[in-house]
Amino acid sequence: MITRFLKSIIIGLAVGMLFSCENSLKTIQEITREDTLSTIAAYDVFYQRSDSGSLQVVLRSPLMEQYDTDKNNPYTEFPEGFEITFFDRNGNKVSFISAEYGIDYRKKQLLQARKNVIVKNFDTREQLNTENLTWNQKKKFIHTHAFVKITSPENVIFGDSLWAKEDFSSREIYNMRGEIEIDEEDDN
Repeated sequence: MITRFLKSIIIGLAVGMLFSCENSLKTIQEITREDTLSTIAAYDVFYQRSDSGSLQVVLRSPLMEQYDTDKNNPYTEFPEGFEITFFDRNGNKVSFISAEYGIDYRKKQLLQARKNVIVKNFDTREQLNTENLTWNQKKKFIHTHAFVKITSPENVIFGDSLWAKEDFSSREIYNMRGEIEIDEEDDN
């Protein structure tokens, strides 16, 4: 009688342990699902790229997460923001972009920057401020459907959206407003 009672208790505990382990296994499987884990995570990132001894790009970010789980759409995320500075062949700063959040779709060559986006062109001394910006690196243009402010030494321009070449050599600003100085030549 006591033996049967002990066997019943042991079997009951074993069954209880199996069910409790199954719940833990399901939880672990959900947490470690392949599509929820970053492939690489790096903190306090400082990245420099050079070509033939000339500095080309400097990237700084508090956190960079690289996801390669979808082979057709690998991306790098900057959930705490980023700063990228570009240089010419002589080592002079050419342009700069920063934002509080960014995501770079590597195969598509698209960078989306959000929250307090700042783009500077050091040659023209112009600065673009907006809240959302997409940079198509393949086609070499930037665009946004958000409010923009462009500050230059001569004036400040506001608009409701923007399309521009990445070097700002040509651009379209929609619903543009602000003070613009126009140089007038004498006809004498």
